[in-house]
Amino acid sequence: MIVEIKVPSPGESITEVQIASWLVEDGSLVQKDQEIAEIDSDKATLSISAEVSGKIKLLAEEGDTVEIGTVVCSIDNSVKVPKTAAVVKTKKEDTPAEKEEKLAPAVEEKSVDPMPKESDMHISPLARKLMEEKHISEAEITTFYKSLRLGTKDVEFYLEAKEKTPQKEVSITSNSWGGTRNQEAKKMSLLRKKLAQRLVSVKNETAMLTTFNEVNMTPIMEIRKKYKEQFKEQHGVGLGFMSFFTKAVTEALQHFPKVNSMINGDEIITYDYADISIAVSSPKGLVVPVIRNAETLSLAEIEQTIKALAIKARDGKLSIEEMTGGTFTITNGGVFGSMLSTPIINPPQSAILGMHNIVERPIAVNGKVEIHPIMYLALSYDHRVVDGKESVGFLVKVKEMLENPERMLFGGSSPIEKLLGV
Repeated sequence: MIVEIKVPSPGESITEVQIASWLVEDGSLVQKDQEIAEIDSDKATLSISAEVSGKIKLLAEEGDTVEIGTVVCSIDNSVKVPKTAAVVKTKKEDTPAEKEEKLAPAVEEKSVDPMPKESDMHISPLARKLMEEKHISEAEITTFYKSLRLGTKDVEFYLEAKEKTPQKEVSITSNSWGGTRNQEAKKMSLLRKKLAQRLVSVKNETAMLTTFNEVNMTPIMEIRKKYKEQFKEQHGVGLGFMSFFTKAVTEALQHFPKVNSMINGDEIITYDYADISIAVSSPKGLVVPVIRNAETLSLAEIEQTIKALAIKARDGKLSIEEMTGGTFTITNGGVFGSMLSTPIINPPQSAILGMHNIVERPIAVNGKVEIHPIMYLALSYDHRVVDGKESVGFLVKVKEMLENPERMLFGGSSPIEKLLGV
């Protein structure tokens, strides 16, 4: 019996998807529930699994854009699949895995990638995930393949692959890049196309302005230095900067609710909760998962949520629900070395906070010049909703919370003020 595999619907508003990659070869044997393809929508990357075991026939090519419900492959379940068959049978010519980019919210926490970097092997995200599940290191894989004896088929495969790969002339100079006139045209993914449309619409449809301030990071860095090991031992996650910034933002939003608002037709909707979107650079592009009700979470809970979302983003497993509904966004360009930038609003939100790199600079403290770690902050906002006074006040409140971390633990007041009831 031939079973047709159709493209599932990732969400109500999505009508078409793109075949990102086939995880199996045409004519190979597959097991039931085995992941056989990855598809890109304009919001997320999802996977298609085999509904039955059998021999698969691919009916669409990688890069094809297909409508929801289209039959992309079929499985002949009359062909018996041995139980010993590998659950994941990847193609001979897997597309090389993109090098993992630093994940913006968790760059200071190396726990996002538990696999040690022991070799320069190109491993697909799916293969890496399987290795992690089976506790296989890159060193073991490398040793295994080095121990194999090459046959004529392996050499023929190498020659065939080499012919398909455009050869670049190696420059005599120390830098091998350049010296050619080659070009490469690559079709935009649906996610990239949607992102491009949204960015252009923000510039055209909002009255966007950006205001700046700077934060002395000494208090937070001292707290992290003192409690980092104890925090990790007790909560199982590292104590990063993003949890402090998320907490500071939620406190500031309580004082300046217009920053936590958005336009809907002729109305301005203001929220009494803070769903904070965290911009993350993933192998597929920029994604923005959401921390729900961040105002109710502790620093440990925020770090745990960020870590879980960052791992999902790296593996392309974020659901559409996890990336929709945010009320305010935080983006961290500092992990890539950015000193200052003007972040673009994440529609339909009205504001976004941009973090930047931390650099030691001389500042005046009590009439004296001292060297402190300083970070520039940028708040881009929609002037149709947020007035200049509110935007500046919000950013000053964030600065105040970060430079006086104890205020975050006492609802914006210092411990002394809480004690005195003032």
